[in-house]
Amino acid sequence: MANESNDDIIPEFLAESRDNMDQMERDLVVWEKQPGDRETLDRIFRAIHTLKGTCGFLGFAKLEGIAHQAENLLSHVRDGKRKADPKVITVLLQVLDTVRRHLSQIERTGEEDANVYGSLVADLQALIEAAPETEAVPAAELEEESHTTTAETSLRVDVGLLDRLMNLVGELVLARNQITQIGLQKEDPLLLGASQKLSHITSELQTGIMKTRLQPMGNVWSKFPRLVRDAAIAGEKKIRLEMSGQQTELDKSIIEAVKDPLTHLIRNCIDHGIEIPERRLAADKPEEGVIRLRAFHEGGLVLVEISDDGAGIRPELIREAALRRGLVTAAKADALTDHDLIQLIFVPGFSTAREVTRLSGRGVGMDVVKTNLERISGTIDVISTLGEGTLFRIKLPLTLAIIPALIVKSGGERFAIPQLSLLELIRLDSSNTAQKIEWIDKVPFYRLRGRLLPLAYLNRELGLATPKAKEHRNGIDESVHIVVLESHSGPFGLIVDEVRDTEEIVVKPLGRQLKTLSVFAGATIMGDGRVVLILDVMGLAQRAQLREAIEQRPKRPALESTAGVAQGGENLLLFQLGDESRWAIELSNVTRLEEFTADEIEQEGTVPVVQYRGQIMPLMSLRQLLMPNGESAPEKPLDHKLQVIVHSRNGVCYGLWVDRIIDIAREPLVLQRQKSSPGVLGSMVIQRQVTQVIDIEGLVKLDQARNLAGRNGGVVKN
Repeated sequence: MANESNDDIIPEFLAESRDNMDQMERDLVVWEKQPGDRETLDRIFRAIHTLKGTCGFLGFAKLEGIAHQAENLLSHVRDGKRKADPKVITVLLQVLDTVRRHLSQIERTGEEDANVYGSLVADLQALIEAAPETEAVPAAELEEESHTTTAETSLRVDVGLLDRLMNLVGELVLARNQITQIGLQKEDPLLLGASQKLSHITSELQTGIMKTRLQPMGNVWSKFPRLVRDAAIAGEKKIRLEMSGQQTELDKSIIEAVKDPLTHLIRNCIDHGIEIPERRLAADKPEEGVIRLRAFHEGGLVLVEISDDGAGIRPELIREAALRRGLVTAAKADALTDHDLIQLIFVPGFSTAREVTRLSGRGVGMDVVKTNLERISGTIDVISTLGEGTLFRIKLPLTLAIIPALIVKSGGERFAIPQLSLLELIRLDSSNTAQKIEWIDKVPFYRLRGRLLPLAYLNRELGLATPKAKEHRNGIDESVHIVVLESHSGPFGLIVDEVRDTEEIVVKPLGRQLKTLSVFAGATIMGDGRVVLILDVMGLAQRAQLREAIEQRPKRPALESTAGVAQGGENLLLFQLGDESRWAIELSNVTRLEEFTADEIEQEGTVPVVQYRGQIMPLMSLRQLLMPNGESAPEKPLDHKLQVIVHSRNGVCYGLWVDRIIDIAREPLVLQRQKSSPGVLGSMVIQRQVTQVIDIEGLVKLDQARNLAGRNGGVVKN
């Protein structure tokens, strides 16, 4: 029992002990594969020795006794009296679990766990006494320790304090937006200059505060090697876990929320994906299966991929299981494509397991994974190849407090749509709106690149009275704005009156009285001080009953099968250079599409620039950079608007000047011809035409080199 005088240091003891136990768990899994690694063994020994000494000082006798026996076992291994076999590792992992239970009990009550854990102590003693003689593990060479310790470079801060700071920064962002809007209205140069400086400082402060809440993905992944080891032993499988991108950082709240979904996906790969060694050998595969975890940044989001090299998902097996559990009718199952059948794994109650195991079979799991991810504005997609494996791809926002959103207007009111759910924007001219919007069973559809896209009128779903609430049928022609959004049932189009702009908004939770409104995810305050509601895309799709519309839409087999493959691809923005040259850029590298008049273009030395959102944005003429004959850019007629693709990198915007924006296509990024020239990845066929894909990173470097050569009077060879 701890002394009362030690109560103020117990929280620090708990935090330090948990950190040591987490590190020790990772080291044990590594040590099992590399038993001759003396450095890892010494680190494990120091962790358990520190725990024993601190418990003795604080008076936690039971915990001290368990740590003492574990230390004795490790001493025997270090001295060569005991071999580091799986039995030793398993018992030491059980010690970790016991220590964690003791720490949780101490945190709750201030007292140790009442259990004696005699069997664990007996197992430790038996391993010590039955130790066969082995060679001692060679001692690791001692390195000179750095004079700067972790305690000197880090500081523990209460999460509540960080939350309050984040809320204050959110209020500062709102105030900045208001001052910026006032400055634009007054057209006062002094006020504009002050507001730009305030905007810059606010952005820096916002970035700094957000970094304090960021945690590396490795904090979550550190539990997975132990999970894979234990589950593989229980399932009599051989599995290797490979991880990359552990240093990719996310907001603490998202890290906590994504922990359970990732754990379930790993379990799913172990139980359903990786085959037993005999089947893998029969299929000409290595008997050891591989599960890969990968995290990386893309387009302002964090992507997490979980893949395995197992058997893959059989669509017909999914169909049989869905019919057996009564989740779909036979007619509806026959109408589904292979891709749509695989998506049924996310339906509540679905499971292919015929009996309940430790890992699966209860009909809960994948639906909870998707629901939990959607709560934090995340999405999940699954791609599977029979006999080769399955890939789960998760997209997550960096933070939930301040997010980019598209501002739209409907029924005289403004609404915000999170950009994470936004796929593309479509504007139909008034000349043929009635012909382009089709009606099937009283549901409007728009044919988007061969697929029927179900539509919903925002003003009708929210009950807003507006002149544009009339439906586009029976010969009524007017321009239409369609916001294409991604939902759990598939993409759908939301018809709005106006599309305004994209802004960084501060998410404010709704009050208790409004929590039941599933179509709203929160609220924000705009620069003019007015409150704008944030739309919940999933709730809106359910409100409009679009799931039934998507499932019941007429199928076109050729088109549907092609689209099913394309859904596993990448969104590409197509544009034209010159008269016929077609090019593409990954949509994740596109921040915005803009048009500039000739009057807005200025010169900074030899570089054309425009003033853009408080920055001086350089313009890159892609025709000059990429056309093989070095064809120069056309002259700028005063009545002509230049089409520019805006790319952001580390807070700096670059303008890619193109001749014409063509379309957005979703295709697997499989280059059929590789290119070695800077700025070009290669060529592929998109929409039955040869299209070259640009390398944005190489393009920026090429433009910077040419500008430098231009200033120095030199020449850069392509």
